[in-house]
Amino acid sequence: MATMESLIGMVNKIQRACTVLGDYGGDTALPTLWEALPSVAVVGGQSSGKSSVLESIVGRDFLPRGSGIVTRRPLVLQLHKTEPGLQEYAEFLHLPKKKFTDFSIVRKEIQDETDRVTGKSKQISPIPIHLSIYSPNVVNLTLIDLPGLTKVAVEGQPESVVQEIESMVRSYVEKPNSLILAITPANQDLATSDAIKLSREVDPAGDRTFGVLTKLDLMDKGTNALDILEGRAYPLQQPWVGIVNRSQADINRNVDMIAARRREREFFAMSPDYGHLASKMGSEYLAKLLSKHLESVIRTRIPGIIALINRSIDELEAELDHLGRPVAIDSGAQLYTILELCRAFDRIFKEHLEGGRPGGDRIYGVFDNQLPSALRKLPFDRHLSLQNVRKVVSEADGYQPHLIAPEQGYRRLIDEALNYFRGPAEASVDAVHFILKELVRRSIGETQELKRFPTLQAEITAAANEALDRFREDSKKTTTRLVDMESSYLTVDFFRKLPQDIDRGGNPIASSVDRYAEGHFRRIGSNVSSYVGMVAETLRNTIPKAVVHCQVKEAKRSLLDHFYTQLGKKEGKQLSQLLDENPMLMERRQQCVKRLELYKSARDEIDSVSWTQ
Repeated sequence: MATMESLIGMVNKIQRACTVLGDYGGDTALPTLWEALPSVAVVGGQSSGKSSVLESIVGRDFLPRGSGIVTRRPLVLQLHKTEPGLQEYAEFLHLPKKKFTDFSIVRKEIQDETDRVTGKSKQISPIPIHLSIYSPNVVNLTLIDLPGLTKVAVEGQPESVVQEIESMVRSYVEKPNSLILAITPANQDLATSDAIKLSREVDPAGDRTFGVLTKLDLMDKGTNALDILEGRAYPLQQPWVGIVNRSQADINRNVDMIAARRREREFFAMSPDYGHLASKMGSEYLAKLLSKHLESVIRTRIPGIIALINRSIDELEAELDHLGRPVAIDSGAQLYTILELCRAFDRIFKEHLEGGRPGGDRIYGVFDNQLPSALRKLPFDRHLSLQNVRKVVSEADGYQPHLIAPEQGYRRLIDEALNYFRGPAEASVDAVHFILKELVRRSIGETQELKRFPTLQAEITAAANEALDRFREDSKKTTTRLVDMESSYLTVDFFRKLPQDIDRGGNPIASSVDRYAEGHFRRIGSNVSSYVGMVAETLRNTIPKAVVHCQVKEAKRSLLDHFYTQLGKKEGKQLSQLLDENPMLMERRQQCVKRLELYKSARDEIDSVSWTQ
């Protein structure tokens, strides 16, 4: 069974770890443990006696005093009860292992540490100061002293400070795990109390609000605060506690806090109005009440805190796996990292081509749809029109008309027709080139590890695109050469098999049709069209072969070969530049590492305490 001391002490340690590792609530993109930790937030307007209540609970003068907004950063005050007779001392989280036994120096250090973060311009900051006090005169308790609520900015402060203070205080008291210590002076109308107004908004049922009424000894004679203390004026689920603080004269005379506590007890015991409540009044009773309740809340919340810690550890470790490990300093390790990243990219690129990822199928679409469509749209009807065939054949005959077959006319018609095939051939090359470049871009984006290194990302992209440009040029040469080859040597057998008029001896004779008649030119156009159609069918099969061989296969085989060669020539500094990580990702990894450290230390703290509900 966990003791009250061990449970509160456990939360104290986790709170300190939170502050050290940058988790103190507010807007954050990281999981926050601070929000889940039970705490007691001390809320009050200026001059409500807030500082005096805290000093009375501690039994020491240690808080800065003065006019205006004195508390400008949250003060996490952790009280640790020690064995009787041991010397009291204080420790700050920002000054580890330095013990303060002079509490006037503690006050100065709070002021100096506040100024260190906020400057002396009286700005406020959400970054908390952690102060631990070890004393036999305290109970185990954690209190968070917040800036006093105010309606007017003091000289030297922007008007926005009023809203900033309220927003900061609200961020603490809105937490469902936060107990609210709402401090109100008895000589002020409760309806105007800033602390009560705020607590009513965030805790309308009054389940986690402890009302504290200060300055009972300063009320007008003949009046008392029984309606409030006995819960009739403003009922809360938790009890109201009355406090009698030292007067300003006592403070000026440095009246001992232990003596002040004794005088407070005497005030309630001797009071005709509050005597029957004396056992449940005063700063000592308030401290014990809060300590006991805080321990109860911690015990109730631990299962949820454990679940939050385990879930957050899993999330943070998963994100760190996603972000990757920090970059090595050694040049050999850096080269290995770069090669691994290149291989990861290359693997994804190949998966796109081979069907493991979408996109590569678009290359087949070029050959199955785009190329045949382009071939069909070639202007052969115009080229082999009766008018053009007559023109070409006639021009080819020159001054001496052909005797049997217009061979020169045939050749010119075929050469000019075959030249049209260069367009679809080059278009197929360009279309596949465009798809390959798009697959490079997608593969770069899908290589998660590369997102860390924008410089390397750009270098790989440039190298891959440069290689694709080379492959395209080679592919264009090859495909246009295929077209040129068809022009260079015609398939003679095709023409020998064309129907011809022959004599009885089996020799071709001049056609009975006049060589300048329309039917003659139509037959020539028809023959050339048939030949061109045969060549188109051939090229429809050979162009894809050439494109795949020169571009797709080469991209799969040697996309980054030139980059690897250049990489081997780079010095250590140049390798480091390639692994110049995205600053935002570096910062995110550092944040995740710190937050993971926090959650693991919190888990260890909870494991070290044997507790039961």
